[in-house]
Amino acid sequence: MERLERCSRSLRAGLAAGAVRRRLPWVLLGIVLLGSALKDGDLVPETPMQNKRNLLNVYFVKVAWAWTFWLLLPFIGVTTYLFAKSKFLYGPTKSILIALRRLSALLVGTAIWYICTGLFMYIENLTGMCSTSGKHNEPRRLYATKQECHQNNGIWNGFDISGHCFLLSYCALMIVEEMAVLEGLSIDQNSKLRVVVNSLFVSLCFLTMIWVFMFVCTAIYFHDFSQKLLGALIGLSAWYVTYRVWYLKPFSPGLPLPNIPLSSKKYSYSR
Repeated sequence: MERLERCSRSLRAGLAAGAVRRRLPWVLLGIVLLGSALKDGDLVPETPMQNKRNLLNVYFVKVAWAWTFWLLLPFIGVTTYLFAKSKFLYGPTKSILIALRRLSALLVGTAIWYICTGLFMYIENLTGMCSTSGKHNEPRRLYATKQECHQNNGIWNGFDISGHCFLLSYCALMIVEEMAVLEGLSIDQNSKLRVVVNSLFVSLCFLTMIWVFMFVCTAIYFHDFSQKLLGALIGLSAWYVTYRVWYLKPFSPGLPLPNIPLSSKKYSYSR
């Protein structure tokens, strides 16, 4: 438990700081620009990460939203409940209602993930053509979707907006935004809930590191520059519209740290 506490304190000073939330969007854009330049200049060394079947891609990135959703679900629920009781002195019922309201941010994120990934597939199908290695005397067949093309051992050439750049950037930004609640939350050292919160926080920190690392791998090994840039911009736009615009409004899931003055030195949650 002592190791968990020390690890949590160290990570809180880094990933949960307001400076990280302010700089991470620019860091992600910089990664896209620099990674694309290295890829186009053939300056990237060969590593196992350029294989799409690498373990991180198969077991984490392919189900990135599921990892993010199921770790944020208990974290948001527990920390929001504790914050409402300790800072606003609300009763159990009202604290639960506030926690449920904040958890609706995960429903918003799910809707964003579903709509955007569906849109990306639609654009790729709309702009693509299938290249097959059929015999010369065989009639040329037209394929409507990428799936049909692959079923016939063809190669689909369409505008493939980087779903990795979109989802990894959005997940990483969402996690660091939600971790902001720790700046205003104090839990008794001997409380069992402190162990729960620390465990979830450390897990989310390592998950964020994986997302950023795999974002770097995507930037230097896969997709064209325009596909990566557009994917990242959509991810950043989804984060900005929710956490910097909509969640400031009364009819929204709200922010992890509500009603914190902009000029406060104690809380560096940037709005």
